[in-house]
Amino acid sequence: MDISTKSFKIISALEAISFLVLLGIAMPLKYIWDMPQMVKIVGMAHGVLFILYIIGAYFMKEKLKWSWGTLGIVMLCSVLPFGPFYAERKYL
Repeated sequence: MDISTKSFKIISALEAISFLVLLGIAMPLKYIWDMPQMVKIVGMAHGVLFILYIIGAYFMKEKLKWSWGTLGIVMLCSVLPFGPFYAERKYL
């Protein structure tokens, strides 16, 4: 495994974890206990990681010779909870 694939795996895992933290911790804090601070922090981190994931997925398409359909599935996985974990196991 080379550095770019390893980097994408790390970004993928961090993106998935940040999404789960956003949905499972930050959003309940905001809407149940009226504490919006964590959404600002985790939301920004997740946004940056999401953009890095999408860019990385395109580079992985080029590197691993994925079809456009595979790229579409990997990108769709980025908006599903636990999706990036699935994409990493199936396509990397």
